[in-house]
Amino acid sequence: MNRFAYRTTGFAIKTIENLSKARLNLHGTDNIPEGSLIFVINHFTRLETFLMPYHLFKLTKIPVWSLAAYELFQGALGAYLERVGAVSTKDPDRDRLIVKTLLTGEANWIIFPEGRMVKNKKIIEKGRFMISRAGGKHPPHTGAATLALRTEFYRQRLRRLSEENSAEANYLMDLFRIDFLEPVLTRNTYIVPVNLTYYPIRARENILSNLATRLVEDIPERIIEEIMTEGSMLISGVDIDIRFGKPIEISECLQCTDIDMDISAKRRINFDDPIPSKTTMRKEALRLMERYMAAIYDLTTVNHDHLFASMLRSMRVKKIDELDFRRRVFLAADQIRNNSGVFFHLGLEEDQLHLLTDDRLGRFQDFISIAIEKGILKKDGKTFIKDASKFSSPYDFHRARIDNPVEVMANAVEPLTELQNKVGRLAILPGFWVRRKVARRLMDQAVQEYKKDYQTFYIEGESKPIDVGMPFLVKGRSKDVGVVLSHGYMAAPQEVKELAYYLGRLGLWVYVPRLRGHGTSPDDLATRTYQDWIASVDQGYVIISSICKRVVAGGFSTGAGLALDLAARVKEVIGVFAVSAPLRLKDFSSRFAPAVDMWNRIMERARQVGAKKEFVENNPENPHINYLRNPISGVVELERLMDDLEARLPDVNVPALVVQSRGDPVVDPRGSRKIFDLIGSTDKQYVLFNFERHGILLGEGSQRVYKTIGQFLKQF
Repeated sequence: MNRFAYRTTGFAIKTIENLSKARLNLHGTDNIPEGSLIFVINHFTRLETFLMPYHLFKLTKIPVWSLAAYELFQGALGAYLERVGAVSTKDPDRDRLIVKTLLTGEANWIIFPEGRMVKNKKIIEKGRFMISRAGGKHPPHTGAATLALRTEFYRQRLRRLSEENSAEANYLMDLFRIDFLEPVLTRNTYIVPVNLTYYPIRARENILSNLATRLVEDIPERIIEEIMTEGSMLISGVDIDIRFGKPIEISECLQCTDIDMDISAKRRINFDDPIPSKTTMRKEALRLMERYMAAIYDLTTVNHDHLFASMLRSMRVKKIDELDFRRRVFLAADQIRNNSGVFFHLGLEEDQLHLLTDDRLGRFQDFISIAIEKGILKKDGKTFIKDASKFSSPYDFHRARIDNPVEVMANAVEPLTELQNKVGRLAILPGFWVRRKVARRLMDQAVQEYKKDYQTFYIEGESKPIDVGMPFLVKGRSKDVGVVLSHGYMAAPQEVKELAYYLGRLGLWVYVPRLRGHGTSPDDLATRTYQDWIASVDQGYVIISSICKRVVAGGFSTGAGLALDLAARVKEVIGVFAVSAPLRLKDFSSRFAPAVDMWNRIMERARQVGAKKEFVENNPENPHINYLRNPISGVVELERLMDDLEARLPDVNVPALVVQSRGDPVVDPRGSRKIFDLIGSTDKQYVLFNFERHGILLGEGSQRVYKTIGQFLKQF
């Protein structure tokens, strides 16, 4: 190996990584042991061939060699591959070189047990590993297992002979060109399973494929496909998750009587001599191959595309309701996040409510666009028509990633039995049961989340009784229309309880979520952002939309702003009402909140915690519900919510009702009037009550407000 060429390759790869938009994530590097290592890696793109030796060398500080297809060893490319430690699969001295370098620790090795790239990701057939390729099918190669076993066989034989037959030990040292025996005997041989998962996979024309077709005449279709797929990954951006599994210690695989007898044999055994335990070694290699293949694919990093594609393939109906499909994938994501045996993409670590609300991360729409483009789905209003034949029709192996990427996505997680079982069960559930599971799961989650927060932030003499902040559901007579109703800042669900039950008596279902940081103590609220409050409302929306066909959003004060935010983002919301919505605050302390917040940050950096002013006194109209201390950071978050909302009010295009108190001491009526003017809907109403308080949903005259809201809701 030419070390200069090796280092030059590393520099080139680092340069390409810096220029590309690929994001490399390494997991489980602590699983890489000290010793002689064969890394067995799944093979989906050319990128593995270049990326892995470089990154493994960085991790182990030992050169990493690899096997490469013999047809690549031609001309300048072949000479270059030889200089950087690649060995042809047809090199007659291949096996002896690998065993020798593993015995001495000169190099670690990469072996792709699938042989060539598996572009369609199809590696399972009838429950067994079977690799699909252009020329047919074959089981995974046992080469890595055989070489690891042979290496450890000779290591243990050298250990025995050095004590019992030094002449034969010297012969083996000459055979493998070993200068010093001690480093050989103190090492162990391991196979380390490695999985690379790419997300997203989108094969499209790009600058690299365009250049290739212009500069090279008669370029093979196979090469164009590879440049389209892998070029798109590098240029458009792809997450590459490299995950290392638990190492397999090879010495444990040689503990058989007949193998042990050959290890101890006094006779000379040349490298390619047949030995009595050859059949046993072959069986052990086969078991070892099954073991590391299962380990490689158990390490798959599951992402949104995997779930969407698997669910789409598993659903047996031709006509698929869009929201029902999203609910099923939401439940699948929720279940695998609570399963320690499945590894999942960073995008699945966070809350998946966006799948059932505004799809703000574009996960669903991105997948659907591909499925429609490739003819797997056809859009028909709120439903999709599925062409099931696309999952079984033959296609050119080398064009799989272009012609049928959805099946490639589904194939990638086919070996994950537990995941397939979960998806399969969810795919056949009746729609009403899916809705019920979503609602129950999220209501239970909301209650458990509240109980945990209450216990964590409870302050004796300051926290209200636990029922004040408990989220709740009011059952109506018809499941046609439901309301998600949000309380205000520093308050709790009990603040809107009377209105919720009034609407329930009108026949409406109502769910009242608890905004994170509320119903516990001001110390809890001080840790939250307005994005946490949005997530709480989103959760409430998903719950009520899983129960009722149509949903109206409503709220009081900050909850009113959050209701408008929901209506602006989620097009399925059919109406919105906002009571005392805050675009401008009158409260004196709010004007100074940004400056005080900045002061607190400066003091924190200066480690002058005692100089911080984190709370101001609050004198609420309903002290049995509201906090008596107002966190400065909370006021800042409220301002951020209003700033963010103002720009998106024109996106509210559903019937809207804005209610305001003329003498509100907290919310400036001019602000709520501006909200009304900015709302994009032509069907909107502004109602001004002549009250001298902010909390108009409680106390004298509140029934008049309820009736106004009830009258507004009658249109639905």
